[in-house]
Amino acid sequence: MKHFARPIALKDKPFTLHKDKPATVHKGAGEVRIIGGQWRRTKLPVANKSGLRPTPDRVRETLFNWLGQSLLGWKCADIFAGTGALGLEAASREASAVQLCEQDAVLVAQLQSHIDRLKASAVQVQRTDGVSWIARQAPQSLDLVFIDPPFESHLFEPALKAAAQSVKQDAWIYLEAPQKWSDDDLSVLGLQTYRYLKAGNVHAHLLQRIA
Repeated sequence: MKHFARPIALKDKPFTLHKDKPATVHKGAGEVRIIGGQWRRTKLPVANKSGLRPTPDRVRETLFNWLGQSLLGWKCADIFAGTGALGLEAASREASAVQLCEQDAVLVAQLQSHIDRLKASAVQVQRTDGVSWIARQAPQSLDLVFIDPPFESHLFEPALKAAAQSVKQDAWIYLEAPQKWSDDDLSVLGLQTYRYLKAGNVHAHLLQRIA
């Protein structure tokens, strides 16, 4: 079982959409700030894409307080990467391997530019369907999976189901959703809530497999 510190935070989110539309860069709120680790305080621009939903800094800070300040040696995946804030935060905190999955071509290109800028050798980005990617992973092979699909999508259940098989018994799944998931709904998928936070319209869950 991994040892935790008590509540840092992370997250923001992407979204798919019109790959043929050029992306512009937001100003101000259109930046993602890495909160901790080797790239602490580094700001990364966010593409101006419809549906892209950065997670508030304080939510991301709380999440990484839950997880602990060091993710040394962890294997992680952000299967709806968007801005890449969650995965890059994990890499900043010494995760040994971070997979970013994103379907939007513009966002994939921006993620690759972030990786190049940071010289983040532990991070890989792939233009792919995140649910299909996680379903192909070996059982109990990952330490942490981030799940933050578009809020209006129907991807939550299939993503959780696939992720539940891919994480180790003492590992973690972070779920960001437009409503709280009940214990009953999670237990059907073999999962349980370890920590929960509501911040505005964001419901943040840190989940584990049921023993």
